[in-house]
Amino acid sequence: MKEDLSDGLKRCLTKKKISDISVSDICNETGVSRQTFYRHFRDKEDLINWSIDVILENSFKHMGKGVSLNDALNRKLDYIKEERVLFNKAFKMDNQNNMREHDFELIYTFYKNMIESKNGEKISDEMDFLLKMYCQGSVYMTAEWVLGGCKSEVSTVVDNLIAAMPYKLSLLFEELNLI
Repeated sequence: MKEDLSDGLKRCLTKKKISDISVSDICNETGVSRQTFYRHFRDKEDLINWSIDVILENSFKHMGKGVSLNDALNRKLDYIKEERVLFNKAFKMDNQNNMREHDFELIYTFYKNMIESKNGEKISDEMDFLLKMYCQGSVYMTAEWVLGGCKSEVSTVVDNLIAAMPYKLSLLFEELNLI
């Protein structure tokens, strides 16, 4: 049911701004009662946050299937592009910083775990700093790409994200066969 309500929200987003969508609109679009909606979500924002979480988590599942950083980023950005309507609206919402922070935490944890599992040891303080800086920039530029209508090709964005990696971090990624 949660997925159905999320799909209804996405259909509403193709017709209206997020601020103009009501719980009734989502229920009408989905064909369920308001009681059913409130059985699963506190309010519209709760549904939006849940939908975004699912998309971000799925994008990282797609990313995790990649064998290299290039492949992983291509998978993630392809998935985000498929869900660009919700991402675009979400990045424009009042809580956009929460979304960016959430995306940062997911991507940082993903890379950190990848490095530590390949390296067999805890990441150094210096690499942790560089990784955090890289992930913040990556999230920011991904949001800019989404807000700009995803006009650049995914492969171009991926090439730019990899080229922007701090030198010492890129050496570590190369050493671990992640690039």
